[in-house]
Amino acid sequence: MASKTILFIGGTGTISSACVARALSRGASVTVLNRGESHLRPLPEGVEELRADIRDPASVDAAIGSREFDVVAEFLAFTPEHVASDVARFAGRTGQYVFISSASAYQTPPQRLPVTESTPLRNPFWTYSQNKIACEDLLVHEYRENGFPATIVRPSHTYDRTSIPTMGHWTDIARMRAGKPVVVHGDGTSLWTITHNTDFAVAFDGLLGNPQAVGDTFHITGDHAPTWNQIYTWLAEAAGVEPRIAHVASETIAVIEPDLGPGLIGDKANSMVFDNSKVKALVPEFSTTITFDRGASEIVEWYDAHPDQQRFDPDLDASFERMLATIPSA
Repeated sequence: MASKTILFIGGTGTISSACVARALSRGASVTVLNRGESHLRPLPEGVEELRADIRDPASVDAAIGSREFDVVAEFLAFTPEHVASDVARFAGRTGQYVFISSASAYQTPPQRLPVTESTPLRNPFWTYSQNKIACEDLLVHEYRENGFPATIVRPSHTYDRTSIPTMGHWTDIARMRAGKPVVVHGDGTSLWTITHNTDFAVAFDGLLGNPQAVGDTFHITGDHAPTWNQIYTWLAEAAGVEPRIAHVASETIAVIEPDLGPGLIGDKANSMVFDNSKVKALVPEFSTTITFDRGASEIVEWYDAHPDQQRFDPDLDASFERMLATIPSA
């Protein structure tokens, strides 16, 4: 029996790199289409690489020609226009088109937990999420009206060893090691589902080429939901220090550092816990095998081994100091 042919659009990102590796290890014939500019996560041996700019239709057509694939996995579509281009290009040329949406598309803040796939989609705070919802709407229409074989996947916060999940990224680690307070939004007790990319890849791979997944939607988030206080504490422990955590209201953070506002108020400030029973029904081997206490150690170990990636942001550091100045003296 011939192996599945899978085209990954993207393939070297946090999520897609693990999915490429998993599909390859499971015997699929894997092709990756991207610009070939990522050096953090090189493609594994055995992957066919096609180089093109996905936003340049002529370069994509030149790269893939008239080829057909059992599965097209799209990691680089962020607007309805991106998805519409894919529908036009791949209709009749793939048995399944898998669109990477976002769990931030769910009702924010959620009225009920845990979140299921039937939770309404509405995020009035974040344009990124609104665009993902519009992409989903287009695909649902294409499936219903034209039979376009779409599967929608909604990741929540998925990370690998290069991905520090906090607001300040490496700046937060540097502050902790310098004995400075780190800013945590709210009171730090909201629950945040955080998923290692290799766990995500198990569920994702189980949906590829699965006829029961066509025309349907799944979130893949894992079952591990520590508090933000715990996330920062595990990172501090991995960095070899005791954390000094300072709590600042999300709204205050958004005023002082507007770039953080949409992703904070429109996502991270809310407790997000998910029911993964739907994807587990199709992929029973999917589970959380790497919790963030271990993940934090992987992250700090990797950054310590790659000092060129330790990017300290002095402007953000100054913003944190302004946030701290809003806390009344005890």
